[in-house]
Amino acid sequence: MTLRRPLLSSVAALSLLLAAVPAAAQVQTLTPDARTTLSAGLHDAGEAASNMELEYTVAPPPGFFDPEALFAPPPRPAPGAARPPANDGPPVRPRFSPLALANSDMALSNGRLFVGNFHGFNAYDVSGEGAPKLILSVVCPGGQGDLSIHGNLLFMSVEQNRARLDCGTTDAEGDINAERFRGIRIFDISDIANPRQIAAVQTCRGSHTHTLVPDPSDRNVLYIYNSATSGVRPTGELSICSAGEPSANADTALYSIDVIKVPLDNPEAAAIVNRPRIFADRETGAVAGLWSGGPSGVASQRTAQTNHCHDITVYPAINRAAGACSGNGILLDISDPQNPTRLSDMFDPDMAYWHSATFNNAGDKVVFTDEWGGGIGARCTASDPANWGANLISTIEDDKLKGQAFHKLPAPQGTTENCVAHNGSLIPVPGRDLMVQAWYQGGISIMDFTDPLKPIEIAYFDRGPIEAERLVVGGDWSAYWMNGRIYGSEIARGLDVLKLVPSEYLSAAEIAAAEAVRDDVINPQTQEKVEWADTPDVAAAYVDQLARSEAISDEVEARIRAGIDVWRAGGNTGGAEIVTALSAVTEPTAAADKARLAALNGIFQRRAG
Repeated sequence: MTLRRPLLSSVAALSLLLAAVPAAAQVQTLTPDARTTLSAGLHDAGEAASNMELEYTVAPPPGFFDPEALFAPPPRPAPGAARPPANDGPPVRPRFSPLALANSDMALSNGRLFVGNFHGFNAYDVSGEGAPKLILSVVCPGGQGDLSIHGNLLFMSVEQNRARLDCGTTDAEGDINAERFRGIRIFDISDIANPRQIAAVQTCRGSHTHTLVPDPSDRNVLYIYNSATSGVRPTGELSICSAGEPSANADTALYSIDVIKVPLDNPEAAAIVNRPRIFADRETGAVAGLWSGGPSGVASQRTAQTNHCHDITVYPAINRAAGACSGNGILLDISDPQNPTRLSDMFDPDMAYWHSATFNNAGDKVVFTDEWGGGIGARCTASDPANWGANLISTIEDDKLKGQAFHKLPAPQGTTENCVAHNGSLIPVPGRDLMVQAWYQGGISIMDFTDPLKPIEIAYFDRGPIEAERLVVGGDWSAYWMNGRIYGSEIARGLDVLKLVPSEYLSAAEIAAAEAVRDDVINPQTQEKVEWADTPDVAAAYVDQLARSEAISDEVEARIRAGIDVWRAGGNTGGAEIVTALSAVTEPTAAADKARLAALNGIFQRRAG
């Protein structure tokens, strides 16, 4: 399967469409492996793992699972097939809406893992040994259940029309309903046994996802970037809302994001303070300034229109945000968080729907995901293009996004497994760019994108489909590295906990260095910069990497490892001698090895000092 290099901008994309000439190609080979033919089952499906192990699976708690709530999208009719006969009787209203009890996104705070759900959220104690222990269930329907935490405040995205202000379980019916809620709920969780909703910020398109952005100059202020993907609410229900294209309605709620300001000493007063037009044309000011959607590329991939962001990831340490914005990937300057501005945008005809973004730790790369098919289709089969529904690795050079390569699961999945690139986060191994990621029923995979032109898979875990004969939506919605373990929110089966195991791709020291990185609060879309302490494991991790790429000789490797062994035993490492040995190493060709050698040298210089 050939992969075309992605384009730099919408202008470049138009040039491609006119010329229909593919850019430089890269080949990703799909090879069946142990996960390709796993047996089906809800709780007894076949499992396959490589270089990671499943430690625990915790079933959904009472009230958050019902077999009737499992969602099976209607199959596509075969070409030329006759339509099924119409039902002449009264319409049958299903007991559950699609994904009504689906697990979604996660956040961690002080040893408690919060798992969002279309029906509310659950919290687990993950502070000790053993399986996660359920400590809280909150019923509050409305989807999508995306969660973030700051201090004693929990924020929750609500998108569906059925949601009520009071978290009630009866649907808010009708075109206009004063009790309907779509936006960001704010809960006080200071008493974990009795969380209280203290604010509910209504938005025009609800909230599909959201991102917390701390104010760099005022610790009392927190901003929320709200990303909404659904239709615009009637003006009669929310007065600030109106729909339509900007050519007919300059005040349209499309083509913007919401910036919500939360005064932390009075979170009840949280409110929208800006709806920036981050997609505007720089020269004309036209608010619909980016990709207009529709068939694109030599294969006529159907691409989405850029009138919203699906997800925004912020990296406060570098004052930047990456937006996965439907038809484009964008880079934002967030130094003034209330007024984000677009620095760069990127389009590629092989990206159907720009879904999420993850920076590397250095902040000079971004992984964009493509949710081709919306997450409910089988998009990882042997016949699917390997650059559709994949990751796109982009570099950032002088605040400009530059696409480099695609990466998709290298083994085909079955036709009854919904599968496409979805949510993930970095694994904090020093010297490498590693990302763990959920692929729905494609399982959990770890990608090494240290070389942005040659991303590879180094570990995976997968189950068979829920059913063998029809597609029932399930699989891991999100997979995040949090304080030494991988947590996966399985849509239908509950919560997965996995650990890494040493392999040819990842050493014990690299794993230990990552496991030593701890944070009290983890909101994956608010990335924190990792700084590694000077430890034997960190030093050994760099040595393992330099040895793996043959950037140091066996003699130098042996001297450094001997010094690290003395260090582990509590002795006084000969730091100066190791610095001398490292200074004699010929500078490596690869940029990653240069950085590793410099980091290793810095550790022992500090030890010597």
